[in-house]
Formats: sequence, structure tokens, C-alpha cells
Amino acid sequence: MRHKTSQVAEVRVDLTEALGKSVNLLIVKLDITEPADAEAAVLAAVDNFGRIDVLVNNAANFYAGFFEELTPEQMERQLSTSLIGPMNVTREVLPVMRKQRSGLIITISSTAGLIGFEFGTAYAASKFGLEGWMQSLQPEIESFGIDTITVNPGFFRTELLTEESTKFAERTIEDYNERRTKQMELWKGHNGQQSGDPAKLAQALITISSQEKTPRRFIAGADAVGTAEKAAATLQQQTDTYRELSSSLAYDKS
Repeated sequence: MRHKTSQVAEVRVDLTEALGKSVNLLIVKLDITEPADAEAAVLAAVDNFGRIDVLVNNAANFYAGFFEELTPEQMERQLSTSLIGPMNVTREVLPVMRKQRSGLIITISSTAGLIGFEFGTAYAASKFGLEGWMQSLQPEIESFGIDTITVNPGFFRTELLTEESTKFAERTIEDYNERRTKQMELWKGHNGQQSGDPAKLAQALITISSQEKTPRRFIAGADAVGTAEKAAATLQQQTDTYRELSSSLAYDKS
């Protein structure tokens, strides 16, 4: 096994080769699950650039599997990376933005933050958590001139579904065998075939973040638009079905 320091050095070399050297580029080590790393990265950025105008919470992993088959440790690792990790980084960035009285926090959620799906309990739980966190954080910080954008991408051709980023449940339960086989084939087959272009999404985020009034949410991808419309229609139907009963639950007037 390679030493962690050497792995970090290799990543820095790869990024420099891919992006080129620039006075506007600073590459730092950041494990978002480690609060100390988040603190050090933010300090390095402020020391180098003097301020932080935009934070993009984009890191994620994917623990796929039926809930019963996912171990508590796997669930914890999913939440640690996709929910607690962005919180760690944002917590360190907020004092900088408050001092500036300006800033923008872009958090990459998912259509899995709008609607749950079979084999995705861990991932959807983390994304639904992001949704509630962002919606609650916005009114806390907007008086300081800080805005948030929650992004709900559909399927984009990133590395999320690669073997390095996707992990499957560690244990098996016989009742799920047939469905598990089909689900694993489905998700492995999606890798490299996603319809969305990450470069176009990045450009779209630059476009909306440059607007004088930024949106609170951006639904990204034609498939995501369809999912959002389905989620909205389902919620409306569920609201309407028991509207009379739901509206009758107040204390009777004495």
C-alpha cells in the first residue's frame, strides 16, 4: 500500500498537469470527513487569495444496496462523506464569508434529494439531509449577504458510478437475491453511459452564479426536470387525497 502522503503528492501532480499552473490555482489536501483538514484548507485559501467568494460542495460517494443489507458502518460512511463532510467545510468557510458580508455556497444534491429509489436508501438519505440543511441554513445567513444554491443533477457522466466511488452492500439476504442481481447490473451498466455532460453543468453553474439574483435551486438535466415534476405532482396528490382529514386535526374551540 502506498503511503498517504505519496498519494496526495500524486494527486497534486495530476491536477497541475490537467489544469496547468496559475496564480489563481491553489491545490491543497482536503479530506472533508476530517474537520481539521477543512480548517487547514480554508486557512490556506484565505492566506493565498485573501477571501473566499464561492464554495462548491461537490464531494460524494455511493453506497448502493438494500437497506437491510447495508451495514451501519456503510451507512455512516455514506453520511460522513455526502452530508457531514460538506457541513465540515461550510462551517469553516462561513466565518470568512460573514466577515466579508458576501459569499455564495453551491451544494450539489441530486434528484435523489427529491425522490427516493430502490437500492438507494443510503445515498438518498444523505441527499435528503442536504436538502433540509440548505433550506434551513439560507435564512440563517442571508442577512450577512451570503446566498445558497442547491443543485439537483440527474445522471451526469462523472466518476460517481465507477468502482472507486460506488460500493455495494457487504452482506446478502436471500430474499433480495434476484432483485439485487438486477439492480447491480443496472447500476454498473449506467457507468459511462450517463446522458449529462459535466462540463456543460459546470458552465451552467458559472452562468447562474454570476446572476445578480441567484436562484435557491437549480434542477440540472432534462431527466432531472422530469423527476422534479414527478416529485411535485406526487406531493400535490398526497396533499389533496387527505386534505379534509388533515385540516380537521386542530383542537376544538371551547
